[in-house]
Amino acid sequence: METTNNQNNASIFPLGNAGPAEWFSGEVHVQTLVSPDQMEGLYTVGQVTFSPGGRTHWHTHPIGQVLLVTEGKGWYQERGKPAQVLTKGTTVAIPKDVEHWHGGAADSKLVHIAISNFSGGSSVTWMTAVTDEEYAAVNKK
Repeated sequence: METTNNQNNASIFPLGNAGPAEWFSGEVHVQTLVSPDQMEGLYTVGQVTFSPGGRTHWHTHPIGQVLLVTEGKGWYQERGKPAQVLTKGTTVAIPKDVEHWHGGAADSKLVHIAISNFSGGSSVTWMTAVTDEEYAAVNKK
């Protein structure tokens, strides 16, 4: 069994690396906690830290995803549905192939653990960016 322990940060785990602009808008950091090669290519676990305004692009997962919110406030929205507020302790079970986005509120960072399953060597299909208009409409709530 391989374990990692980091007791010296404000967050549970290290901040991680900057998320690529092809997948995220704003300041977002991703820290891999469990890599697919550790789990026979079945799933990955990572911490994602969104600064205020940071968010994913629209995307889907071939087998689904689970989000476990550990800090802050943010949003989860499925295409064509109202956004749901995310706060510490919120869990979201995202069904396979459901187009969605998630990220920090305009005035708050958001930190969540993401558990993403793999199918055919992929855990996500990235789509278009969430527009500033789409994001602003959610943050008026």
